[in-house]
Amino acid sequence: MSKSVAVIGYAATPCGKLQSAENEPHQVLEHEVLAELVIRACREAGVGKSDVGGLSFAMPRPYTRQKYFATFMANYLRLPVDNGIVGESLGNGMTGGIAFENAANEIRLGRAKVALALGVNFESAIPAAEHMMSSMRTTGDVDFHSPFGITPIAWYAMDAMRYIHEYGSSREEIATVAVKNRYHASLNPLAQFREPITLDDVLSQRPIVEPLGLYEVPPRSDGAICLVLADEDTARALRRPYARLRSRGFFHEGAHQISETPNDMIALEAARAAGRIAYTEAGVTPADLDLAELYAPCTIVEVLVSEALGLMPRGEGARWAADGRTTLGGDIPVATSGGLTSRGHPPYVTPLYGILEAVEQLRGEAGDRQVPGARLAVTSAELGNYNAALVHVWEGMR
Repeated sequence: MSKSVAVIGYAATPCGKLQSAENEPHQVLEHEVLAELVIRACREAGVGKSDVGGLSFAMPRPYTRQKYFATFMANYLRLPVDNGIVGESLGNGMTGGIAFENAANEIRLGRAKVALALGVNFESAIPAAEHMMSSMRTTGDVDFHSPFGITPIAWYAMDAMRYIHEYGSSREEIATVAVKNRYHASLNPLAQFREPITLDDVLSQRPIVEPLGLYEVPPRSDGAICLVLADEDTARALRRPYARLRSRGFFHEGAHQISETPNDMIALEAARAAGRIAYTEAGVTPADLDLAELYAPCTIVEVLVSEALGLMPRGEGARWAADGRTTLGGDIPVATSGGLTSRGHPPYVTPLYGILEAVEQLRGEAGDRQVPGARLAVTSAELGNYNAALVHVWEGMR
């Protein structure tokens, strides 16, 4: 990297239900929610409006009424930008990660000393049928796959069945991930669901796609978040803790979510490749990491991406979860935020929430869920079923 990038400030809403139904007399507006977070994040970072040299937005959901959202927000904030970018990014589940990358690139290229990576995701008041029809059109070829009703949760369920077959695991073993994540979420004020649950609670829920039940898949979530990025010289001058981006890795398989090319469907090769790139650039190994905050919409995905990133041997991820080795206090705490199943999953900004969790941990600000002495963390983002992956390694600087 030509310049070191740091995250020096943040603000976010708790994940949950923020969106107003169309017939409600009072409407919660995305730009008003996000503008308040920009003010809070910049104040927390110790920078002013005149310091901001770039605005990189995760594109809002198609349900958002205000179009050309990025330039509208620049106007709403009365925030002119000189030389840096003002724009929106879209990349399915990786959308927030790409927004972060674009903000970081402005700093790497010397176009800005401070840039914002931010976004808002409203979808909770949209009728389920409308939301599902949109989701089915993302999973593959609209002329071939979509008419058969394949949804993202369906391919994750197929992953779970394959994993159970290959490694002699069980639904019960995989379901312990949901129990662990809910425990972590109970300690996180940004989490959507904070009431602890038991394995029996998970197994008794109605099925969504066999073998995954209600607590093993992500909820519909709204959320908004702003991260303040800076070059490391600026971060040091503030004389406060920050998280430095030590490396990044990206890989795209050249496949679109459901691939007609025979492959090892549970290897998550893109995550393996992106992880290798990130670890090599950072000069670390998975054994050096103190925690992992992963983009994992379902319990099985957390298992598979944890294995793909080398956090434990292949075929042992579910067992490690069942044995408490990925819980706070274990070998490698995973999803200390509560993960997508319990912290919540506002899709287009979910990767930014993952980065926020890593930053809080590395700054020693995670409260009751703090990993003692956390110094190195890994975060990830995905394109459907990890046909592409973006991996970042972070270092805490105090």
